[in-house]
Amino acid sequence: MITAIVLAKNEEKDIGACLDSLSWCDEMLVIDDNSTDKTVEIAKKKGARVITHAMQGNFANQRNFGLDKAKNEWVLFIDADERVSSPLWYEIMQETNESIGQYTGFYVNRMDTMWGQVLKHGETGNIKLLRLAKKHVGKWQGRVHETWKISGKTTMLKNQLDHFPHETVEEFLKEINFYTDLRAADLFERKVKTYWWAPLVYPVAKFTLNFIGRRGFQDGLPGLVFAMLMSFHSFLVRAKLWLLWQKKSND
Repeated sequence: MITAIVLAKNEEKDIGACLDSLSWCDEMLVIDDNSTDKTVEIAKKKGARVITHAMQGNFANQRNFGLDKAKNEWVLFIDADERVSSPLWYEIMQETNESIGQYTGFYVNRMDTMWGQVLKHGETGNIKLLRLAKKHVGKWQGRVHETWKISGKTTMLKNQLDHFPHETVEEFLKEINFYTDLRAADLFERKVKTYWWAPLVYPVAKFTLNFIGRRGFQDGLPGLVFAMLMSFHSFLVRAKLWLLWQKKSND
């Protein structure tokens, strides 16, 4: 018995297709962060149980809230801009039925499709995420870029999870601004220091790693744009963190 959990906030463009790809689950649970569009209406029409719960800038707490509300033994976390293909859900059903007592969690390889192209290299080319596990074997940790910390034996699923983020550069930039606010605040709360040179060094290092080291250049122009924007992400995190420390020192 599997519960699929989707965190949502103003996801009317994606929530319908996402839930269609999860219709095989025994329960679809949407944890909605006070959406102001038609997200809740669409989700309910697709047969999902919707619970409104303010995220308050903490993704791990939101996921753990959903985890507590899930009704079934196995829990699958999916984002609104992700899709579970037929081969993947067949594999999930088979593995959860056959792994009784053997595995408590499963990793999945997520592949990004951006601007009409699958990104096979760079930062997104080899992402492995723990997204399927038994309900009571662990909790999520981290305000942003959160991870599911579980006990027991895990393994990798063979079929990929499809991801369709950032339809436009404008949308990408808005998300970068949002996530870097959270990341900088998280680092500041954990008393991570930064220096004036960090906003210069970190972006260059990240671009070099993603575009050259991880061969993002093989994805052509989309790979270049993605590497540059993720480098900007790195710049904003360090710049915002530096400004938080400056503000504290001036208070």
